[in-house]
Amino acid sequence: MSTQSALLKVMSDAARKAARGLNRDFGELAELQVAKKAPADFVSAADLKAEQVLFEALTKARPGYSFHGEERGLIEGTDRTHTWIVDPLDGTTNFLHAIPHFAINIALEREGAVVAAVTYNPITNELFWAEKGKGCYVNDHRLRVAARQRMDEAVLATGIPFLGHGQHAKFLKELHQMTQRVAGVRRFGAAALDLAWVAAGRFDGFWERDLSPWDLAAGVLLVTEAGGKVTDAEGGDAVLAQGSVVASNLDLHPQIISRLAAAK
Repeated sequence: MSTQSALLKVMSDAARKAARGLNRDFGELAELQVAKKAPADFVSAADLKAEQVLFEALTKARPGYSFHGEERGLIEGTDRTHTWIVDPLDGTTNFLHAIPHFAINIALEREGAVVAAVTYNPITNELFWAEKGKGCYVNDHRLRVAARQRMDEAVLATGIPFLGHGQHAKFLKELHQMTQRVAGVRRFGAAALDLAWVAAGRFDGFWERDLSPWDLAAGVLLVTEAGGKVTDAEGGDAVLAQGSVVASNLDLHPQIISRLAAAK
């Protein structure tokens, strides 16, 4: 069992506080599913409320830090060396359809490098957390990436570009390359949890393109601290800047990169 630092406790407490509202809204949304009108406005409101809770909790605990949230964009603080990178609800479509697979994502960037991360699924009460150089955990349990070395034994996660976003033709070529060689490909609809599950060894790898920094920042640290490797889709280190990601263990990572390259 590991004890969280004061910083991680601030982040975890903020995530749990925001989760209370999301849990209530999710329960209400499950009831609303019988209505014909899609409750998209309801979800937007839930998203905004959760980000407001996170903004207030994190700003109170660390006054002056900058805040980069999905909903409100970048708010520069007096301390330019620290930035919270926050997604109050990753997996919005799942949430909208009453699918219990979504997360609150909080990362702290210090001088351009992510140094602390929390990814919390309120429904399963799984809190994934990591601090640079100190390992990765879910609740009280230490995590390690899976040890599989062969693609034909691996289960990979990905994200399918949705309507009007991303490069569908490219994705289908990549999917074709992967499905011929792996044990399975999963698409669960929350990139933050895909990365957390790579860290936990549930998925052997994950790739996706056209993601935002708040989707990725926490998960990059989770996987790295669990002994994995994270790069952009070309194998470089511009994950947050480019918005593409490949996360896996050290053995499978180059094999996934080479399959993506073959899809061009």
